[in-house]
Amino acid sequence: MNFRIGHGYDVHVLKEGLRLVLGGVEIPYTKGFVAHSDGDVAIHAICDALLGAAALGDIGLHFPDTDAAYGGIDSKILLRRVVALLQEKGYQIGNVDCTIRMQRPKLRPYIDTMRRTLADAMGVGDDRVSVKATTTEHLGFEGREEGVSVSAVALIYVA
Repeated sequence: MNFRIGHGYDVHVLKEGLRLVLGGVEIPYTKGFVAHSDGDVAIHAICDALLGAAALGDIGLHFPDTDAAYGGIDSKILLRRVVALLQEKGYQIGNVDCTIRMQRPKLRPYIDTMRRTLADAMGVGDDRVSVKATTTEHLGFEGREEGVSVSAVALIYVA
């Protein structure tokens, strides 16, 4: 098998009164993401990991924030399009692992739903998708609740 590994990272600012969407799941909270799309940093990091593994650039190349067509778009649509690009090149997804860094709210109650939602969008079993969340112990922009960062890794292969 031909294995390839990619890494993705994304950050978005949090602001009062906006929607908080992570891993394809809307989470009730007082703050949400300032973004051109729905701001789902988890999906954006996963898209970059998948695209990077296939050497297909990054999310900004394929879905630029200067294009009105992507204004407010559901990031699950972008993820499905990335998966389709991979499939066109003959790649399959082995697994995806992401870590969300934010102080609040606690994400444990949403992790399983995120895994299922992401798996569904990628067309894989949820046993191939890992989502973890951590605080930064009040350190940095995440700890001050100014923003959220996510890193992701993906393994893809040609069978």
